[in-house]
Amino acid sequence: MRSQRSLSRQLLLWLVLPQLVLWMAGGAATYRLAAGYANRAVDASLLQATRALARQLKPLDNGLLIDFPRAAQDVLEADPTDKLMYTVSTPPGQFILGNNQVPPPPPVAHPPLNTPTFYDGSMRISQAPFAPEVRVRVAALYLSYGGIDAPPQTMLVQVARSSANREDLARSILFDTLLPLSGLIGLMTMIVWAGIRAGLAPLTRLRREVEGRAPNDLAPIRLQEAPLELHALAGALNQLLAEVRASVAVQKRFIADAAHQLRTPLAGLKSQTELALHSATDPEMQARLQRVQASAARSAHLVNQLLTLARAEPEASIAQDRTELDLRRFAQELVAEQVPRALRAGIDLGVDTGDGLPPLRVHANALLLREAVLNLIDNALRYAGRGAEVTLRVRQQADRARLEVEDNGPGVPPEARERVFERFMRVAEDGEGCGLGLSIVKEIVERQGGQVWMEGVVPRGARVVVALPVV
Repeated sequence: MRSQRSLSRQLLLWLVLPQLVLWMAGGAATYRLAAGYANRAVDASLLQATRALARQLKPLDNGLLIDFPRAAQDVLEADPTDKLMYTVSTPPGQFILGNNQVPPPPPVAHPPLNTPTFYDGSMRISQAPFAPEVRVRVAALYLSYGGIDAPPQTMLVQVARSSANREDLARSILFDTLLPLSGLIGLMTMIVWAGIRAGLAPLTRLRREVEGRAPNDLAPIRLQEAPLELHALAGALNQLLAEVRASVAVQKRFIADAAHQLRTPLAGLKSQTELALHSATDPEMQARLQRVQASAARSAHLVNQLLTLARAEPEASIAQDRTELDLRRFAQELVAEQVPRALRAGIDLGVDTGDGLPPLRVHANALLLREAVLNLIDNALRYAGRGAEVTLRVRQQADRARLEVEDNGPGVPPEARERVFERFMRVAEDGEGCGLGLSIVKEIVERQGGQVWMEGVVPRGARVVVALPVV
């Protein structure tokens, strides 16, 4: 199974990674540039010190006069953190003056005279026995001296300085350059992230619109100010929804038309069967006619349920007609209508709406809500069994009105309490029900903005709860 990836994260990653690479490349280039400028500054100071030291060396006819007073040495060595080390040797390699630890210049066959040479090396600055070596930058200057009678000789003047300050300078330049650059990259990343979110916002709206829909909501998807690519996707979805909507409409029309066409012949069949049953004297013929009458009654009940289901669909005009009604009075009237049937079935049917309570008003379709409650009462009377008790209870809980139909019959197993609201789902296979009653209740209640569920009753029985918003 392939892992799910976030499109916004991928876009952000592909936009941020090049920025990070460029930031690192810019940092490396900046450091090299800063090191170059630092080397130039250090080299310039070393060359100046080298030439100043060379001016203190004055050639004589038969030797070399070193005019290097102690004050000049103190000036060169005044800063302990950035002390200059110097060496004078003649011929080159024969130490005369200064610090003999200064590293020699790269060997060349014919060193250039009066032309400075700069190079890096390492030496011990401190005189301590275990002092570590440090990196230094060295300037070397070859000079020629000699009198008229003396042959010309070469003198080497070297001045060295620790590389630590040069590296600190380069790092300071790098830090001062990368700090605002990092801020700009961070700001650019936030702008890019905001742009990605804004660009993907129509896709998020499309997802929310599809996720927030009911399973039977097949209305077209409408997106304003969306990119062309998303309009193409929405158009493809709308085309698919239109095809599904047309197919569902054909099926609903077929069911409604078939139910209407079947009502009249079924009613006639039931009437003729009753007449034949009254006139028949043969016991075997009466038993067959009773089975025919039961089948006709069940078929008529199924047709009525299908018609009720068709009226409860959201596309039906009757499903949109809602009025304000008092749920307490509504329940009392329904129970009063069903009391004769309950007496014939040997069941105690009662109503509990609370004595002296004010009206409990809900906004619903009275005809459809009546069908839903009658279905609940019909189920309770049909399956509770002779001698059982069925109670229709109305009460208010916070901002919801609860209508409960409770019985002390055999009840419904816990694992089937959610599935009983599915179409054609039957718990008891007794040949009477058609498996549409509770699914019709669920369809009607949800169309009124409510909820319905089933609970168990201790020690036995079942309770179906309808919750509707209070006006």
